This record gives sequence, C-alpha cells and structure tokens, in this order.
Amino acid sequence: MRYFLDLQFRGTNYHGWQVQPNANTVQAELEKALSTLLQNPTEIVGAGRTDTGVHAKQMVAHFEVEKAVDSHSFLHRLNSLLPKDISALKVWQVKDDFHARFDASSRSYRYVISQTKDPFLQDLAYYFKHDLDVAAMNQAAKLLLGELDFSCFSKAHTQTFTNNCSLIQAVWKLEGHLLYFDVSANRFLRNMVRAMVGTLIEVGEGRRSVDSMQALIESKNRSEAGSSVPAHGLFLMEVKYPED
Repeated sequence: MRYFLDLQFRGTNYHGWQVQPNANTVQAELEKALSTLLQNPTEIVGAGRTDTGVHAKQMVAHFEVEKAVDSHSFLHRLNSLLPKDISALKVWQVKDDFHARFDASSRSYRYVISQTKDPFLQDLAYYFKHDLDVAAMNQAAKLLLGELDFSCFSKAHTQTFTNNCSLIQAVWKLEGHLLYFDVSANRFLRNMVRAMVGTLIEVGEGRRSVDSMQALIESKNRSEAGSSVPAHGLFLMEVKYPED
C-alpha cells in the first residue's frame, strides 16, 4: 500500500532533501525514522529536491507499507523519532500508482528578504539593506509568466529532459520590512528561483532594465542572469495535486 506524507522542515542543518553520501539530509532522517517505526527498511520519494539550507512549509512524499496504518498514532510515533526541525503533519493512503513527484500539478515557492537586520530571521530571510524599486521588480516578474525556456536561470549540466516551465504566478509583496517573492509553476529547474530573485533584485536596484528581461530569457545563458541569492531565504510553500 502507498501512503502520502505531508511534512515541514527547517533546512538550516541539512544538505538539502536528497540522500547523499557523508551528508545529513531530510530524506535520510525520514527514512531512518520510518524504517525504525515500521521495523522494515523504508524508502521515501519526495515531490522534489531542495538544496542545502532551503526550508519547506509543505513537502509531500510517498512510501510503501505492507499493512494499513492508523494515521493519528502513526504521526505521533513518527514525530517522536524525527529531529525537532522536521515535522510530519498528515498521512493518508493513495492509489498504488500515485506518485508524489510525477503526479504533482504545481509547486509554489516563497523567497523572503528582510530590509532591516532582524536577529530572529537570521537563518530564515536574506538581509538586504539597499533600497529596491518593487514596482519595477513586479513589472519584470510579469515577463516570466507563461511557458518559457528558463535555461538562463538554471544550473548548467543538469539532467533534465527540457528546461521549459510554465509559471502561473510571479509577484513581489512588501509587508513592513519584509519583501516576499511568491512564484508558482508546474515544475522548477535547479537553482531557478534563487537565480530569478537575484536577477530581479538587479532590476530593483536599477542595474538591469525591465525591458532587458525578454532578451535575457531568449539568450538561454545562465551567465547573463544575476547571481543566485542565499538559500536560507527560500521556502517550498505548497505542492498541489489533481483533485481526483
């Protein structure tokens, strides 16, 4: 039987989601806890991969069991085995062929910038003290909507069948001293959101024009885009699936 697991994690202490040799990862901690709880080696498949230091308000993953589980007691026991910076929120049975990664219809990320030095957001927001033209950044962000080739924002030499993604949201919001970039798409490339944010910051600083975004996208050249912003300001916010 296949189950979906809804979870959250703070990525500060982890080398991303995916299991790696000689590195502590979120997937490794989950598999260790699940294997202990189920008394059987258990692998888990996530809806995507997050880089070192990236956080998740919602990550979805699936795993296999031989016997049905009681959701309430299962979550309580699983959380007792997980480290304090990983939390299991919900578990439910799905069809045996339903896949956490391949059946996801969209993913949403948020990047957080703090415009004042806030010690309580040290590992949860990027401190950027310079003034930014948020209106110009939103004008440039609108040019990213739709189905486009986002090679200019992707790490080189990734094993993807295409660099085309369909963005359905890309907007900046200023709330007090915090600046949020909310972006949603059917899929994302490696490092894509952080490269987009770094490029849009250049627009906000006046170092890059709004009109230049079209040529940048058409270039498909990562070196033409801005630098990637730090990982600790990035959150995976939501993973959506078809209602049926």
